[in-house]
Amino acid sequence: MDQQKYKTENKILRLSLGGTITFTVLEIIASFVLGSKTVMTDGIFDLFDLLLLLPMFILVPFLYKPVSEKKPYGFSQIESLLVLVKYIVLLIVVINMITNNITVLLHGGHTVDATNVLIYEASLCVCCIIMYLVLHYLSRDYSSMIIKSELYLWKVDIVSTLGISVAFLFQIFLTHSPINFIIPYIDSSVAIIVALFLVKEPIVQIIKNLKELVLFSPDQQIMDEIREVVNKDISNYEYDFLDVTQTGRKTWIEVYVKSKNDTIKIKDFKKIQEHITKDLIDKFDQIYVEIVPAL
Repeated sequence: MDQQKYKTENKILRLSLGGTITFTVLEIIASFVLGSKTVMTDGIFDLFDLLLLLPMFILVPFLYKPVSEKKPYGFSQIESLLVLVKYIVLLIVVINMITNNITVLLHGGHTVDATNVLIYEASLCVCCIIMYLVLHYLSRDYSSMIIKSELYLWKVDIVSTLGISVAFLFQIFLTHSPINFIIPYIDSSVAIIVALFLVKEPIVQIIKNLKELVLFSPDQQIMDEIREVVNKDISNYEYDFLDVTQTGRKTWIEVYVKSKNDTIKIKDFKKIQEHITKDLIDKFDQIYVEIVPAL
């Protein structure tokens, strides 16, 4: 099963990497040809995403190695660390793009050929939709933390290219209108809106991965979901404490149980472990369940 997951993840990341390289090169070239700050914003974001995807790609084979005494969490914390670094860098890039475009606006903005930008962005939007649908189909049965981050970035590209297309279509209609004086401000304003749209996910992921690195319990929703399964699968026992650790794609669950009649049977522990694992295996990527007697 792990080997199949590895092949699936490797295939998806290779395809995403190839698509990211192609779109990044196109956007960097287009930003200079079209002279658009908005296109440059997308291009720079994708460039940094590409640079940060490469170490993730190298890390994937190690994530399927078993845990050991020397590495009790395997390489999962390295995954959390890399994802954390990725989103910190992307957040810095986004903030920098916002400040640069504000500076352009304060200096009177600039004008670009709206028709050419519209054609380019609309074409790119169609290509991004196709890429997202292909990746989403390939990951329908399995989606790791890294794959989810890649799917999110392709969704971001779809929304941003669609939004940019609409904005520059609006600019074309403004050309001969009484408010055509706002045209020089459209490109940088759209770039800022796109950048603000990109801010949310890095902040959410930075907080999430920081929690994982310091081994805090997962969100309350996840804890409630696990607790519901534990309550259902424990019959002659009751638990004192539920310890859940998530780091990277791995989830460790320790259930500290005590007998209702002061009798502890190891075979019962084994059944409880198997039932909890079976009920949660489809909800978590790699799950480890331990039943510990509360003495």
